[in-house]
Amino acid sequence: MPSTAAPTPQAQDAAPRAASSTALALVRAYAPGLGHGEGAVARVILERPEEIPYWSTLELATAAGTSPATVIRACKRLGFRGYQHLRIELARQDAPAEPTQGDRVANVFTSAREALQLGERAVDREAVKRAAGLIAGARRVMFAANGFSAPPLQDAAMRFATSGRPVEAPLDILAQQFTAHTLGPGDVCLALSHSGANTHTLAAVRTAQHGGAAIIALCSYARAPIPELADVVISTGAVGQQHAVDPFFARINHSVALQALLESFTALESPRRSGGMREVVAGALADAPN
Repeated sequence: MPSTAAPTPQAQDAAPRAASSTALALVRAYAPGLGHGEGAVARVILERPEEIPYWSTLELATAAGTSPATVIRACKRLGFRGYQHLRIELARQDAPAEPTQGDRVANVFTSAREALQLGERAVDREAVKRAAGLIAGARRVMFAANGFSAPPLQDAAMRFATSGRPVEAPLDILAQQFTAHTLGPGDVCLALSHSGANTHTLAAVRTAQHGGAAIIALCSYARAPIPELADVVISTGAVGQQHAVDPFFARINHSVALQALLESFTALESPRRSGGMREVVAGALADAPN
């Protein structure tokens, strides 16, 4: 049976000190006092620390043979504020030295580089190829995203259009639902969501899937409600240092992954399809008549 004893005063005080302590040292120190399920979580953390920053709570729970609630409880008993705090501390252990304090520009570029390095490792190349094949063979393609995920997908929709691939990318939530209802076999719905759990995007995906459309999910997490419905999942990994309301650095990876998908798609298509698009751009840049 899992231990139900309250954390020791030392464990309760450990969270504020976690940033200046070695995360794995904390896990080793408090793991012996954990119950069966929480102890299994600690063992996975110690065995696979380099993977934890890129996992969701569910992924760690699955690896430990327990539940997400047990993962969160274990993290708190190990001296962290929660699972996200553990992930951040493990990510920091292998991170390069921080830029000069107060240099916010350097801090942003460093975080962007770290995000891109994570994304390059996380993205499954075969998944990108399969997704490109689905888009190339589709009768219709719908892009669905909401909130902070919408701008990268709108940008990608325009770039797909320049390649000669018509894409429907409604911004309005109801318009997304209406469009999803019209999809059927031979069509594709590509959904972008950082968490993979956006309620409105999930509703559009379920509607499109019900109609028989193929689903491509692009998310930070490989295991989440939207990816679980998908035929193809492109996961960019969760950026350990960024857990704010606006997942900006995750969106950088999403944009780059979408560009990789576009280039994989264009490799399957004849380059002549984009020839007319150059004339459109040239016309938009022409001098206005006097």
